[in-house]
Amino acid sequence: MATFFFRAVASDGKVRTGSLSGDNEKLIARELRKQGLTPIYVGVAPKSSAFEIKLPSFGGGKRRDVLFFTQELSTLLTSSVPLDRALSITAELTERPAFRFIVLDVLRVLKGGRTLADCLATHPDYFSDLYINMVRAGEASGSLAVIFERLADFERTRDELRNYIVSSMVYPALLACVGLASILILLNFVVPRFASIFEGNSLKMPLPTKIMLDASNIVRAYGWIGAAAAACLAVFWRVYTGTVAGRLWWDGKRLKIPLLGDAMLKAETSRFARAMATLVSNTVPLVQSIEIAAATLTNKTISGALVGVAQGVKRGEGIAVPLRKAGVFPPLASHLLTVGEETGRLDQMFTRMADIYENDTRVAIRRFTSIFEPLVILIMGVLVGGLILSMLVAITSINDVAV
Repeated sequence: MATFFFRAVASDGKVRTGSLSGDNEKLIARELRKQGLTPIYVGVAPKSSAFEIKLPSFGGGKRRDVLFFTQELSTLLTSSVPLDRALSITAELTERPAFRFIVLDVLRVLKGGRTLADCLATHPDYFSDLYINMVRAGEASGSLAVIFERLADFERTRDELRNYIVSSMVYPALLACVGLASILILLNFVVPRFASIFEGNSLKMPLPTKIMLDASNIVRAYGWIGAAAAACLAVFWRVYTGTVAGRLWWDGKRLKIPLLGDAMLKAETSRFARAMATLVSNTVPLVQSIEIAAATLTNKTISGALVGVAQGVKRGEGIAVPLRKAGVFPPLASHLLTVGEETGRLDQMFTRMADIYENDTRVAIRRFTSIFEPLVILIMGVLVGGLILSMLVAITSINDVAV
């Protein structure tokens, strides 16, 4: 038998925590229900919060808050806890004061007679159109608990994919920054001191050493100009890509970057498919689902092309044919949706499509990093090795003269 940590809600709405011994989590949850408690979490005792083990390591605080909120409501509503009490409990369990205020405000508006979807819509910075429309569909069909369970799966899956992409790119980026910093330190501080050996004497400087010293002088003399130019270019780039035309141009170019563009396309495809699967399975109209799912995409070139797809659906062409005409998603996507339309299982096919392209995204990211990391190491090794070799050539020439 093992000891499990639990957190549960009593009939008076208070949260109870403790530990019980048992063979597995299911038996502990059954024992808690026998005691009149509604289990929220049963498992290994966390270090700080019972729900930190569910949260991703990367990503913004708002995403973590929404994921926490969705998981809590899913658990409580599935356990037949009334909505107002579930919101109150969620607010009590929330550790971030800013988000606790959001949940309490949602509860306040709910008690004023508004629907939950309308309450969530008052905080668009936290809850997306997809989220709100899903909740509205759940309220209309009387299946709010099921909706929050699906939303929890959607938010968790999306976060896991995002975190995988970010964590995979951290090491190559760090490697490039460290290599660049090493070269700048050598050129600015080490090489100038080494050059003093040749000052005031008639020693002939070897060609590699001369090239190294010239590079050092250029960096020291004009480095601030280069830094200022880089800063101005960064500001200009930020402003330009903030415009509609600039963002469309850059999003289109990003998809053409070797290896990385393929990973981006597959990530956007999986994000679109996951959103569509969640919406279509909950009877949200197809045209409205496309518009909402398009808003979840980060690439404006792809989301812009989906406008034509929605128009094709309005004309009665289905979704597979307009999607193939748009030409922004991989060919397999339209074939899968064709099968989904023929079999009447479009929601399941969107889910299958999301699973396929999430896995393909991970493969594409691994392929990119497997090439990018050795390439960065090779370039930095050649540059740093060239600097060191130039110094060794100079030292050798000095020793030859001395002999």
